Amino acid sequence: MMKTILSIIGILLGILLICLCIALVRTLLTPGKVSEYKAPEADERAMDYAKKLSAMVQCDTTSHDSVVDYECFAKLHRVLEELFPLVHEKLERTDIDGNLLYYWKGESSEKPIVLMSHQDVVPAEGEWIHEPFSGDIADGKVWGRGTSDTKCSVFGFFQAVEELLAEGLTPPQDIYLSSSCTEEWAGDGCPKLVAELKRRGVKPYLVCDEGGGIITDPVGGIHGNFAMVGVFEKGKADLRFTARSNGGHASAPKAGSPIARIAAFVNEMETKDPFKRKMLPEVQSMFETLAPYASFPLKLVFGNMWLFKPVLLKVMPMFSAQGGAMLKTTIAFTMQKGSDAYNVMPQEATLGANMRFIPHQGMEESLAIVKQKAEKHDLTVEVFHASDYSKSTDINGEGFRHFVRIIEESFPKLPVSPYVMTGATDARCYQDICANIVRFAPVVYGPEQMAGMHGLNETIEYNCLPGCVDFYKNLIRAKA
Repeated sequence: MMKTILSIIGILLGILLICLCIALVRTLLTPGKVSEYKAPEADERAMDYAKKLSAMVQCDTTSHDSVVDYECFAKLHRVLEELFPLVHEKLERTDIDGNLLYYWKGESSEKPIVLMSHQDVVPAEGEWIHEPFSGDIADGKVWGRGTSDTKCSVFGFFQAVEELLAEGLTPPQDIYLSSSCTEEWAGDGCPKLVAELKRRGVKPYLVCDEGGGIITDPVGGIHGNFAMVGVFEKGKADLRFTARSNGGHASAPKAGSPIARIAAFVNEMETKDPFKRKMLPEVQSMFETLAPYASFPLKLVFGNMWLFKPVLLKVMPMFSAQGGAMLKTTIAFTMQKGSDAYNVMPQEATLGANMRFIPHQGMEESLAIVKQKAEKHDLTVEVFHASDYSKSTDINGEGFRHFVRIIEESFPKLPVSPYVMTGATDARCYQDICANIVRFAPVVYGPEQMAGMHGLNETIEYNCLPGCVDFYKNLIRAKA
């Protein structure tokens, strides 16, 4: 019996060794690649664009949950009229509670395109190097809240249409420019715009929103700029967990206090991850696309998913939070409150969390898991702002391939890869009327820009703005 077991183990080890040798040979035979794309040096055109973006950033369009200050958006609209006079003269404009929709009639209405990005920005807190709504132009950058998230995109497609109108172009297909003012808190702005398109019977062939971009060093060990195109986004929900008791004086604490129960719940969720990990086709395609650009160990793993996928599923969350979030539902604990005094046991303690749902374990199943764990610790659960994951664009379909061709035409030598949006955008609102939804802002997001979005000192390097405008021009001119 022992000999049989040892024989089986030997055979398995032999097979594993053969597989490793095959993977090693395949990796050695795969030519290494380098991303060579860099935005050109800033010129007079880039500076002109920077000034326009600066004027837009100087409009404070901060939005808050369920609160819309129409006047702050009206100020931005007046600036848009001044900056892009032909757009406002030639296109049909619809304003729905500050949410904007522009229609440019093309030669055909069969494959309309929607170019979209939002007007609103998150609050600007803390101490900034340049005031958050100064729109200062310094050190090769435009500074201020909204520069990269995402007035750069709004500027880009408005400027593209302005220049094409000046050329006398009639686009091959109908073009819609769409911009909501409630994106940052998942408000009803974009749904109102989509409802208007539905009323008109418009079914877009392609929708291009923010979300992806030209990302510098997208994964550890992979260097350079890459066009990362979001093809779907995870669902999300905000949750509040509540633990209750009779309170009491802290000098005689009872076991199982509200905070202790919440702490035990958090510890269990953090140390015994209840969510399934799975390599979705879009995520696998991303790793395989990036493999030739990776250092040798990553190239070996990413380029041989047939062998290393189980290992990657296990270790990815350990060394990359972003990569791990593409494999499973996540929960992040973000807010906590207990007693208002050090010597008083709380009668009630609350915990806030944010969840992001993955397709293989969607909203309903993921919430059920969390509620079951919370009940074990005698916590009640309230769910707010819940929405499930979006449908994925077919990465092998003609719509996606058409979009990739436009990127390659606009940004020579820039590698293109699909990826999963772990955040949320307005684009998900279009999934009922459009099959080809891509999330890609055609600007360069380096480490500084990534850190500045929703953080301090948000900027955009303005040398990338001409490429942004040219991309939208190419997308508008192209025949799908």
